[in-house]
Amino acid sequence: MPSGSESRGPDKKSGAKSAKAIKAAKKKSGGTRAQGTAAPRHIPWLTIGAGGAVVVLVAVLAVNLVPKYQANVEASRFAPSAEDPDPSVDIDGVVTVDYPAGIHVQPTQRVAYDYSPPFGGPHDGIWATCTGTVYPTAIRTENAVHSLEHGAVWITYNPDEVSADQVETLDDKVDGRTFTMLSPYPGLDSPVSLQSWGHQLKLDSVDDPRIDQFIAALRINPNTYPEVGATCSSIPGSGFDPDNPPPFDSSAPGPDAVPMDGGGINPDQSEIGGMQLPPDLQLPPDLQQAPDQQLPPEPQQAPTEGSNG
Repeated sequence: MPSGSESRGPDKKSGAKSAKAIKAAKKKSGGTRAQGTAAPRHIPWLTIGAGGAVVVLVAVLAVNLVPKYQANVEASRFAPSAEDPDPSVDIDGVVTVDYPAGIHVQPTQRVAYDYSPPFGGPHDGIWATCTGTVYPTAIRTENAVHSLEHGAVWITYNPDEVSADQVETLDDKVDGRTFTMLSPYPGLDSPVSLQSWGHQLKLDSVDDPRIDQFIAALRINPNTYPEVGATCSSIPGSGFDPDNPPPFDSSAPGPDAVPMDGGGINPDQSEIGGMQLPPDLQLPPDLQQAPDQQLPPEPQQAPTEGSNG
């Protein structure tokens, strides 16, 4: 062997094997990170998205529920009490008229009402169903006025001035809320008008807070309507079907229309001073008057035979 030469045979093979082993390990592990480089962070997008959805939901609920809560609180100030039997006198724009009760007309008769929509005076012997009823079409006014005599609030609107979305706003105030009803009233001289017995309020907006105030003050307020204790439910076979009610007549009443004083019609005495319901038609507990809202007891006359209330 020449002088100065080195033998690398065995060591060279060993180094080659080591290099191959290192390369294989790198491929298996996906390579190596440089020293000091942090592992990539995984962002929890699903959690962040869920949290964002909750925030949006809370915001939507706040936008929709808070104003309604505030409106209910404001309206509750107009609830009747012994000290304030008719809080509607404090609502700006309310018109009041003292009407006699119990003057009934026949289903084919018209009444020459003094206001439009009417809110008192002679009316049909059968009331319009007012159990939170929403009528898509206009109904006969003579039936609706009888509902007011039972303590209902009747909300009407001009279908040419109130949009579908605005009707929904009114619908929310009525649907399923007994002793209320809603219907269009063609030719109405304001966008919205509210009626209870002897009371009326005309408004320009479905968002006016006085709508809730009027309802709170006058819906089944025993101090303001004649037939305390009467029902708003339909009587099967009575002639008033809430699914197909007697239609609204927009024409002017003719010369044979019943005048506001009844034209000699004798009032139904069973409707004067209130009435007592049979046990199976008692008002639900949430509608029964608290002791401080009840009227002093008055002598009750026996119902006239055949009276339909």
